Amino acid sequence: MPELDRTPPYLQVVQELRRRIVDGELADGDRLPSVRQIAEEWQIAQATAMKALAALRADGLAESVVGVGTVVRSQRTLHRSAADRLDRALRTGKIYPEDEYAVIKAAELAPAPAWVADLLGIEEGAQAIRRHRVTHNANGPVSASVSWFSPDLVESVPSLLMADRIPGGTPSAIEAGTGRRAVNAVEEASAVFRANSAQAEDLGISVGDPVYVGRNVYSDTNGEILEVGESIAPEGRWKIHRTA
Repeated sequence: MPELDRTPPYLQVVQELRRRIVDGELADGDRLPSVRQIAEEWQIAQATAMKALAALRADGLAESVVGVGTVVRSQRTLHRSAADRLDRALRTGKIYPEDEYAVIKAAELAPAPAWVADLLGIEEGAQAIRRHRVTHNANGPVSASVSWFSPDLVESVPSLLMADRIPGGTPSAIEAGTGRRAVNAVEEASAVFRANSAQAEDLGISVGDPVYVGRNVYSDTNGEILEVGESIAPEGRWKIHRTA
């Protein structure tokens, strides 16, 4: 039986089921445990179990299907954050769940913009490694992102400059090449922007459509920055935060 702590029981159930959905353990269309199953597994009242499933429906992660129960509905609503992906990579060795994949649109040396240069400790406009990817699921583009890396990694992590998917993600490639392990992710979010032509092409939307913009920083055990990135997601996708 899962252990309960001082967090309200229904929230603990919600957090655990959210984790399974974000990780891809529960895929789109999978049936969630019934009210009775949840009540028995966590030893809570059925009313509390009902409240947990209602919270997942309110988050846009599930819906009720007559004759079936509550099923996962996340392909059109969920925006997996950079922190989610790092967490999954550290625990499973894979950065993407089974229902998602990335298309690498560019892997190159390019002039670093000012905010990237400041974080990487290089001069603005100096060459840095740039990887541009678009993440897809069965419904099409989910998000697009550009990650930047220090030019010092050119020789030790050559895969960063190859336009091929890295199964364990860029953190695993960096760890394999340098021994430095990404253990922390910090994310920032901005107000909604309007998609420019390049962003619209990536996401399959119209120029001027609203997009969510976020920035992330991965750092190692010494607090040294390994990767900085910027991502966009189309309107209607939600990033789910959870506490341990």
